[in-house]
Amino acid sequence: MQVRLESPDGSPLSDDGWSVELNVSSGSPQLVRLRVRFDGPEPVDTRIRFEVPVPDGPPHWLIPGLFYGANRDPSCMRLYPRYAPGELDSATLTADQWAFRADRAATPAIFAWGNESGVALTVAADTSLGLSGLGLGARPGRPASIWVSLPYREEPFSYVGEPRGVAPLAQAYTWQPGESHELDVCLWTLPADRHSYAPILRSLRDRERAAQPPVTPWIDIAQAAELTSYGLWRWHYREDPAVLIETALFDRELAADLGDRGDRLAMHVAWVSGIPYAHGLLRHGRRVGNQTYVDAGTAVIDHITRNLTPAGTFFGTWYAEHGWRGSWTPVPGGLHARTLAEATLFTIRALTAEPIDHPDWRAAALSNLEFALSAQDAEGNFGSLYHLETGEVLSRSGAAGLTWVAAMAEAYELFGDERYRTAALRGGRYYASFVRSDSLCGAPEDVDLAPTSEDGYAALFAYVGLHRIDSVHEWLELARYAADWMLTFRYSYDVRFAPDTVLGAYGFRTRGADQASPSNQHLHNYGLICTAELATLSALTGDDSYAVSAAEHLRFARQFVARRDGDFNARRGMVTERYYQTECFGPPGALLTLSHSWCIGVLLLACEDVLTRKDLPAVEW
Repeated sequence: MQVRLESPDGSPLSDDGWSVELNVSSGSPQLVRLRVRFDGPEPVDTRIRFEVPVPDGPPHWLIPGLFYGANRDPSCMRLYPRYAPGELDSATLTADQWAFRADRAATPAIFAWGNESGVALTVAADTSLGLSGLGLGARPGRPASIWVSLPYREEPFSYVGEPRGVAPLAQAYTWQPGESHELDVCLWTLPADRHSYAPILRSLRDRERAAQPPVTPWIDIAQAAELTSYGLWRWHYREDPAVLIETALFDRELAADLGDRGDRLAMHVAWVSGIPYAHGLLRHGRRVGNQTYVDAGTAVIDHITRNLTPAGTFFGTWYAEHGWRGSWTPVPGGLHARTLAEATLFTIRALTAEPIDHPDWRAAALSNLEFALSAQDAEGNFGSLYHLETGEVLSRSGAAGLTWVAAMAEAYELFGDERYRTAALRGGRYYASFVRSDSLCGAPEDVDLAPTSEDGYAALFAYVGLHRIDSVHEWLELARYAADWMLTFRYSYDVRFAPDTVLGAYGFRTRGADQASPSNQHLHNYGLICTAELATLSALTGDDSYAVSAAEHLRFARQFVARRDGDFNARRGMVTERYYQTECFGPPGALLTLSHSWCIGVLLLACEDVLTRKDLPAVEW
């Protein structure tokens, strides 16, 4: 281990006038306490770097929510930080060493494994010196290492949401003569198993829970259901044709002035709009006796299920200007597997929940299931991209097809067709390697083969569903693996915001939020879509930590739900897509000033689950 003093630009600083005392405890983790004192003649801007080597072998990296292995497949079309030995290219965001500000990470920790063992460093996100930093690297001729910087300096350039590197962001602390600080870093020794991060992150979450009060939601669950159902219907539902438009601006006068350049007059069949959230509105309407909501939810599902592609699948999107089209992909006529599978899954759930039959829904679900059966190869891969005219499988890369496993499992439960069970089991076995190797990727349409929190949600759907139709230990173990990986994206601490920002002024808490992905570094609430699955995992394993995490996510998401027109400049029932906790796409402390149908919809679905399902564990929701 090594302690280094740095100038603001990262260059080494003379240790004249400095004293550094290093105390290291025994055991694992080892508490490394740095006592640093400056007795120079005049103030100096400095950074302290604590660095440890990585065991021999090609390193495998993990910064929760931020960096996974090399972090980007070379074929991925979305540009964001990628590790590659011996490379340095700001135009492609590729480098052999990276360092980041801690608020980009869901937990301020960095893990690295060699061939035989691994090592990790954890640190407080903020210390007396400012915002911490996390670094990794393996430059030619030097051993791989990980480090903590106090305060942070990003290297070799920063990623702020643009498809290129920009000048590195950095802080330095101004030390006064005679000033001293005591700083703590934890050093962990790991086995070779790359899943050994899970118990460490769990212990850090538990420690944070013990030290800090729980997030206080603005509203209770029944109020959240009432507000989100209203918001989905009032701001996103359009009657002719029946759609849930994807976005609605907070500023309704501006939306009117901009016309079709204001609200996004488009609808995906699932993922960011469509059937899942229409199902949520329908469920709520049935429960509270609101026929307007029942009619709206039914009409949206009717519209989608009555319009199938020549290949027999759902379309990807509907546009006010163009009508039905494919998914968000540069491939002409391409349809994304996860979106189609999720639409099918929630059509099946809507059929199961409804007190009346819907022949069009049933026919559409069966048509999509037949297509998926034909697309699945002998290994179990359902494919990731299809052609809407021919049904040809255009790509089998990544794990976008994993959601078909959940759809097949629930289709078997509803329809009793053994082919669906067989396909679900074969798919579960195929995608298991992605789960065990922590290499899930491909779920969202907009980031190609990037790892995302949504890949974890899809895997949890799949393996909890598989265990329900085939209660063997393998599926339960894979569900735990998927949940542990998914929870690497969940913030375990509260980011500090300037008090004059929107998030700071409202006392916004980030604990329980999910980082969208290393590519989309903002907080979102999409993890609510698998609230029931995460809680069910606790019931199946006797481990209540999963249900507690589900409840924390639901508590986080019940902040910034507009309680009235004008609440945080939104309209009643609106929910934003993005909370900016770091320097990416927007300034820390800001939020995106538009409402998104999926953000409202997943909160509504989670609330309905908690309010109506009696099989969920009794935790503090």
